[in-house]
Amino acid sequence: MSPLFDRNERLKANFHIALEAVLANKLRSLLTALGIIFGVAAVIAMLAIGNGAQQEILEQIRLVGVNNIVITPVVNQEEQNLAEQSDLEEERSKFSPGLKLDDVQSIRKMIPGIKNISPEIVIETNLVKSGIRRSAKLVGVTPAYFEVLDFHLREGKMFTESNLRNGDPVCIIGRSVQTKFFSKENPVGKLIKSGNQWLEVIGVMEERLVSEQSISKLGIRDFNMDVYVPVQTMLIRFKNRDLVTGAAVVEEEGVSNADLNYHQIDKIVVQVEKSESLNPTAEVISKLLERRHMMVVDFEITIPELLLKQQQRTQNIFNIVLGAIAGISLLVGGIGIMNIMLASVMERIKEIGLRLSLGAKKSDIVNQFLFEAVMISVSGGIIGVILGVLLAHLVSTFGDFPTIITLPSIILSFGVAATVGLIFGIAPARKAAMQDPITSLRYE
Repeated sequence: MSPLFDRNERLKANFHIALEAVLANKLRSLLTALGIIFGVAAVIAMLAIGNGAQQEILEQIRLVGVNNIVITPVVNQEEQNLAEQSDLEEERSKFSPGLKLDDVQSIRKMIPGIKNISPEIVIETNLVKSGIRRSAKLVGVTPAYFEVLDFHLREGKMFTESNLRNGDPVCIIGRSVQTKFFSKENPVGKLIKSGNQWLEVIGVMEERLVSEQSISKLGIRDFNMDVYVPVQTMLIRFKNRDLVTGAAVVEEEGVSNADLNYHQIDKIVVQVEKSESLNPTAEVISKLLERRHMMVVDFEITIPELLLKQQQRTQNIFNIVLGAIAGISLLVGGIGIMNIMLASVMERIKEIGLRLSLGAKKSDIVNQFLFEAVMISVSGGIIGVILGVLLAHLVSTFGDFPTIITLPSIILSFGVAATVGLIFGIAPARKAAMQDPITSLRYE
């Protein structure tokens, strides 16, 4: 018989002895594995939550675009000093023209390092076709809008310079609009009515999936239900708030806040060429707009990408804390395994002495107790994986928080569990192997 065959047989025999010992004490083995179970479950759930948060932040960055500065109007802005009547009259005399297309041209011409700039006008509208009516958003944009937000056409074509210059009645529709109004036909070249205007569909956007979290956190719309028209088409054929004079806004009484919006456009997105230029460019834009708006700060400038990256850093710290907690759980689980295995050695001294006296080697005793420790940790790892996956699904379902379970996270947690069992099983196994057979047989 070859030495290799004899060694394999010994390992197999030691494994069976260890398995019988674990099965003979099921409850104790389960209690011993609790630390491993909760540690592995915590690792998987933590990684799933971290991956989900990371994916959501990346998706949000993709939605708001890269290296973008967003300028939005502040509606019904008041700048008054109520201390003195003269100051009040002076402040009333101030009138800002609001955000206009002229601001877009000024930013483009006067500030270096601008890659793209996209104005945006949004109004509520009703779409009508073939007896179907549905509310939607009508969005006046330029082709730069689609470049800045990385939107792509599913079919059709983009606005031409002629469309922009002449304010042609053409539109590009979102994917949900196509599904709702053109489910059985190609919409390109067809007409759809928006408000009182008929628009020719020249293109269809690719579907853009947006989570509820992104809609609420970023204040973005469901892009799939938008209808896009050239910005000049919006101003000429639908609504141009720049035609409302300052006096009319100030003197008009009993109007809603929506009617007090004197800004011609609802958003300007400025895309800079380099990330490090975001803050300096935003400061320069702020000073430029202040001068153009008669020193009335009726606009707000935000940098979504930096805010999201700050949120990402916070999430990473949270993940590290969770990982530390999970690691402590695994450490406690390993100590528990070592503690129980040491107690098991004292309980089974006679068994150890009998095996040694019958010809078992010290390596056989070491292997037996190592097998027991690894079995407990591996079985705990399996239960922990199942529990961790279940916890991740529960968080996703009831916590309204995205979780992503990956195969590497399962392999990592399971491998750590097996390693913990192996490491913390060495000391008890060595102690068992060092027992003197004669003393062990006499032990009471």
